[in-house]
Amino acid sequence: MRVLIADDHDLVRETIGAFLLAEGISEVKTAASLDEALVIADETGSFDVVLLDYNMPGMNGLEGLKRMREANDDRPVAIISGTATRDVADAALSGGASGFVPKTLASKSMVTAIRFMAAGEIYAPFGFMQETPAAGDGLLTKREVDVLRGICEGKSNKEIARDLDLQEVTVKLHVKTLSRKLDARNRTHAAMIARDRNLV
Repeated sequence: MRVLIADDHDLVRETIGAFLLAEGISEVKTAASLDEALVIADETGSFDVVLLDYNMPGMNGLEGLKRMREANDDRPVAIISGTATRDVADAALSGGASGFVPKTLASKSMVTAIRFMAAGEIYAPFGFMQETPAAGDGLLTKREVDVLRGICEGKSNKEIARDLDLQEVTVKLHVKTLSRKLDARNRTHAAMIARDRNLV
C-alpha cells in the first residue's frame, strides 16, 4: 500500500510516517505543501490514500482537496487536522474527502482508518463528529502565550522557565492551564493548535 502524507509541520509528518511504516504500510511519501504533494503524485503515480493537512500552504480551504483528488486519479484523499472543527470535517466529507482524521488519533486507529479508506470506505471518528466546538482563543493570559511560544519552539519546561525567569513548577502549571483552555491533549497538540490558529 502506498500512502502520501502532506503536512507543513515536520514533526507531524515524520511521526505519522514512522508509525505507518512500523505498522506494515509498505511505502510512505511525505510533502510539506500541497504543491509538493501534487508534484509527487504526478511523478510517482497515484496513491492508495493521501492525507492532506487542512491548514498547510496552498490548501486554500477545501480547494486543495479537489486539486489533490484530481491529481490522485480520484483515489482516496483524506483531510487530517489537529484543530479543525466538526463543521470543517462535515464540509470536507461533503466535498469528496474519503475521511477526516484527527492528528491525535492513536497510531493503530490511524492505520485502521487508512486501510478502511483504501478499501473505498469513508472514515470519520464517531466521537469527534459528536463533539461540540471548542471554546474561543481569547482566554490565554500574556504569560500563557509566552509559555506556549516556548512549547512551539520545542523547548522543555526547564528551558522555558529559564527564559522567562520563572520556577519550573510554575511553567508546568501554565502548560496544564493553557492546554485545558485550548482543549489540547498534550504539548504537541497545543503547539499544533497555536500554529493553526496563529496564537503566537
